[in-house]
Amino acid sequence: MRAVVFEHEEHEGPGLLGPALEAAGFTLVRRFRTVRREDVDAPLVVVMGGPMGVYEADAHPFLNDELALLGERLANDRACVGVCLGAQLLAAAAGAQVSPGKNGFEVGVGPVRWTQDALKDPVVAGVKARTAVAHWHGDTYTPVPGATLLASTDRYTQQAFRLGRSYGFQFHLELTAKELGRWLELGAEDLVTRGKDLEELKAQLPKLKAAEAENTQMLQRLAHALAKGLRAP
Repeated sequence: MRAVVFEHEEHEGPGLLGPALEAAGFTLVRRFRTVRREDVDAPLVVVMGGPMGVYEADAHPFLNDELALLGERLANDRACVGVCLGAQLLAAAAGAQVSPGKNGFEVGVGPVRWTQDALKDPVVAGVKARTAVAHWHGDTYTPVPGATLLASTDRYTQQAFRLGRSYGFQFHLELTAKELGRWLELGAEDLVTRGKDLEELKAQLPKLKAAEAENTQMLQRLAHALAKGLRAP
């Protein structure tokens, strides 16, 4: 089974999600800022993050291509997974509005609160009510039409959703503490410009390290649930 992975930055790959998908029987086909017509029929499409906004598609034409593809896939209930920018694109394709968040830039390690619906979801069920995850976003989106809200934070209500066979995660379950540390180094200048304390952010990394096993298990459940749905008669 093909899992087409759309990437927008060299350092923002599938992370822990990649091995989870491969273990579930998927073969990863990675695309960088490009869409092919055959991707609309792929068993699974995964859209990763990036620094651009959904509303900046005029400057980044590949976003329009991805939006069109996601819209067509959602119309046919073909499985998609969106992470950060990918979740925002998935939300927009479903009819939500994406915009800069009024509550500011959310970055670092912090908890998400799972909703009661999430705790009944086959992917999320079994986790604690709060999970430590990596955050790195300044945009948000309105409630996704027809979707089930799965997670929120104190800063932003819309953090994860399920829509048919598809899932969107505003946060980064796929990041290890080591990889988030690398992101912090790569983005250090921008973070300081935004008024963030780099050492304070680095001090949060052990919390993500402690949550890696639980987050990996969730990604494995996600991958197997997607694979099972595709194999269903």
